[in-house]
Amino acid sequence: RRSRESHTMIFSLLATLIAYLVGSLSFAVIVSRAMGLSDPRTYGSGNPGATNVLRSGSKPAAIVTLLLDAAKGWLPVMLVKWFGPAWDLSEGTQALAGRAACRGHLYPVFFAFKGGKGVATAVGVLLAFQPLLALATLLTFAIIVFFWRYVSLASMVAAVFAPAYYLIGDGVAWTASGAKTLALIAMGLLLIWRHRENIQRLLAGTESKLGQKKK
Repeated sequence: RRSRESHTMIFSLLATLIAYLVGSLSFAVIVSRAMGLSDPRTYGSGNPGATNVLRSGSKPAAIVTLLLDAAKGWLPVMLVKWFGPAWDLSEGTQALAGRAACRGHLYPVFFAFKGGKGVATAVGVLLAFQPLLALATLLTFAIIVFFWRYVSLASMVAAVFAPAYYLIGDGVAWTASGAKTLALIAMGLLLIWRHRENIQRLLAGTESKLGQKKK
């Protein structure tokens, strides 16, 4: 039994490490290079994310970046869901994998630990946790963007509401998991921390709105 538990712990750590490495793939930079665009870290907000790639004028590049950034949050969690039971990997490992993927995006080992804000990757994790959770969070994001046109504000509001939605859904569409709830809270706090400069610009009234080119 102890051998089984040891193997479970090793596979849990391995899944977490792989999730971090997958999250460390900065697709904003990779896609931009592949499509012959400027490095997104050299213009606009300097943030390697889909929103800044959009400022390059290439919507296809921004869409591909968005989808791949979301996929790298979704895939590690789903791999644990699909193959984890054979090694007694629980929802706790799913939560660890989700957090690790987001942390990889924020602090990518392949790109000098300078990553993006983590919004798309977090959405991918939510989708893997529970599709209805992702839908509710995306609707919240869309509503804020529609009325105020601030992607940063919408991201932070959605990050606050995501764990609340997860808890509200207990007994309705899914069973609340303590590990996943803590993961959602940790991811949300990290996301807000990464938006601290945006918060300052929002308070100063200088934050760029969606569709507005940043100087």
